Amino acid sequence: MPSDDFIDLLKLLIRAPSVVGAEHSFFRVLQRELEERGAKVTWYEGLLVAQGSDPFSTMFSAHIDRHGLVCTGPNEFQYAAFVSANRTDLLNNSVSEELMSKVTGRFNHEEVYAYEPWSGIYRGKGVITKSYVCEYRNNLIFEIDGLEGVVAGTPIAFKDQLHLVNNRLEGQLDNVISAAALVHLFDHGFKGTAFFTAQEEAGKSWRYLLEWFRRFGGSTNRLFVVDTSPFPNIEAANKQLLVLREKDANATFNPDSTKLLEALCEKNNISYLYKNRYVEEENTKRAEQGLPPSSLGSTELGRIIAASNGLVDGTTIQMPTIGYHTMHESASVESVDAFIDMLKVVSNI
Repeated sequence: MPSDDFIDLLKLLIRAPSVVGAEHSFFRVLQRELEERGAKVTWYEGLLVAQGSDPFSTMFSAHIDRHGLVCTGPNEFQYAAFVSANRTDLLNNSVSEELMSKVTGRFNHEEVYAYEPWSGIYRGKGVITKSYVCEYRNNLIFEIDGLEGVVAGTPIAFKDQLHLVNNRLEGQLDNVISAAALVHLFDHGFKGTAFFTAQEEAGKSWRYLLEWFRRFGGSTNRLFVVDTSPFPNIEAANKQLLVLREKDANATFNPDSTKLLEALCEKNNISYLYKNRYVEEENTKRAEQGLPPSSLGSTELGRIIAASNGLVDGTTIQMPTIGYHTMHESASVESVDAFIDMLKVVSNI
């Protein structure tokens, strides 16, 4: 079971809103928690950088934006990730969008609240009564009872809190649980750098990260990107404690970094799965059934590797979850423990 300190931190962070495109107030919460733990914190556009005494020893990155809504007109609310990305349709090869097109009914009756994006000040609450894909705008449209007076541009967060259900941590975990793990590292003397990025769900976070590396990085930079990884059911998720990747839909990851993680998993008796191999095996089955293939998924790391011309390289460390992109995403406490342990081992703490 994760420590009480970690659980308390996660409870705090999961209650702080961080809707895609309106993450400023969450960055403020993160900054306070990091500085209390002795980190040097610097704020850039779309990026919070927390550094210890040896910044280039180990570098982790976690996106901190979460799915939510944004008011786009009188009593009109749209899915924030698509508004933020300036996209008008759901057609993309990202696994997240593939799933989002299926979740139009999953948020019905969820409680939401409006907040001021800079300060996080509460602006009212409501309940989602209906959600659907608009055939004219090709976006997810939501109807909310109780927020009729909210003005356009106001972010709307899902009311969330952490639950422990059948030895699984449950809530809107993507990706606040990874952010909490990185903050928690500083409690244990982490000396490296932790990057916290905005707008990953809108496909923008890699740009903020790449700008930092272009300004301050070395000639080559090894980065470990941490996130959750979706599985269709508990049985599939529980077959491994951690998820590794050799590649995603955008790029091949650094093989040495990936093999290092594999070796560390073997040494520490942590079960693991390569997600790209899993998807390819599932696609073989789908092809036999005449079904279209699933995407390998689009990660922050794949995007930055593809765009950086060798400046940034690395691999991913992911936590298997179910209920992806819902209010009931869950991870086993054993996976969370293994995830935190792996971050410590990689960091030599």
